[in-house]
Amino acid sequence: MSFSILKEIGDAQKKKAVVDVRSGDTVKVTQKIKEGNKFRLQTFEGVVIRVDRKESHTARIVVRKVTSGVGVEKSYLIHSPLVEKIEIVKRSKVRRNNLKYLRNRSGKSARLTGKSFDRAAVNDVTVEEEPAKEEAPAKTAEETPVEEKPTEAETEPKAEETK
Repeated sequence: MSFSILKEIGDAQKKKAVVDVRSGDTVKVTQKIKEGNKFRLQTFEGVVIRVDRKESHTARIVVRKVTSGVGVEKSYLIHSPLVEKIEIVKRSKVRRNNLKYLRNRSGKSARLTGKSFDRAAVNDVTVEEEPAKEEAPAKTAEETPVEEKPTEAETEPKAEETK
């Protein structure tokens, strides 16, 4: 298979709009979980410590949080149909993509310096659809109306009408 065919298949699997998630962001990931024949939504809030293949249909983020003194990490495929939404809560100043050094830290040393950002604008992922251009089918010579020129008799005023 050629690379272009694989790229088309991958692009078809992508979501139309996703949030621009970066390392150091504190995010809330809402995920569908199937229990029996029902689905429920579960949220997981933590710090993004890694972002992989951002432009690919296999884009992935690793989110870490500390619960009851135990570090928990979850990996999410951004374009997965089971990931309902990703909401950025806080954005931090970091200088690297992989923040695995946070695994060895606890307490104040594990904090990241926050930076200001427009939360509403960042989390707005509405897709602006372009209006579909409907092209009219090409008309044949039979369908196009021909403008007829009025004859001389029609343009000259009749004697009866002028009196």
